[in-house]
Amino acid sequence: MLSDTLRLIIDIVFSLFGIMLILRAWAYAIRLHPFNPYSQAVIRSTDWLVQPLKRLVPTGNRIDYPSLLACWLIAFIYLLLIWVTSTGVLLPLASLLPAVAASLLTMLKWLFNLILWVTLIQAVLSWVNPLAPIMPVLHTLTAPLLDPIRKVLPNLGGLDFSPLVLLIVAQILVGIFGSLSYSVFGA
Repeated sequence: MLSDTLRLIIDIVFSLFGIMLILRAWAYAIRLHPFNPYSQAVIRSTDWLVQPLKRLVPTGNRIDYPSLLACWLIAFIYLLLIWVTSTGVLLPLASLLPAVAASLLTMLKWLFNLILWVTLIQAVLSWVNPLAPIMPVLHTLTAPLLDPIRKVLPNLGGLDFSPLVLLIVAQILVGIFGSLSYSVFGA
């Protein structure tokens, strides 16, 4: 019972922090204004880990390598902690390489989970409160993902099914990468 609760807390804390690191890299890639209050919240909450990594790994033109490296480290630590709380023993040395691969798969699972939630929140807010202050940020984040889908889908007038398509694809990919991560690492 205590180990299940501990695993739940580890899962929530590490997943949320990993998602924030992915959001930071995503905002950098799409050039979301860094002085936006939402961007500032993400930057300030992740700076303690990303700034030291910036001294080791340079930021690319469109890719925030330090944020992605930080996310990979968080995913790796997350998997190690889940392993220890599940088995009660330290990870065997032979399992380090699978843990590295599983960390990358965990990052992808977090990425598609983030896409799912951002798209869902944007869709709900577009019905409930389309003038909410966060809507321009959500639109900026999802436009590069929704626009290619909108080009393929037929125009149905006022109905836009592209968020639904993106939600379904993201949910499928969350399940796939979660299963792959589990099968590679077994935690």
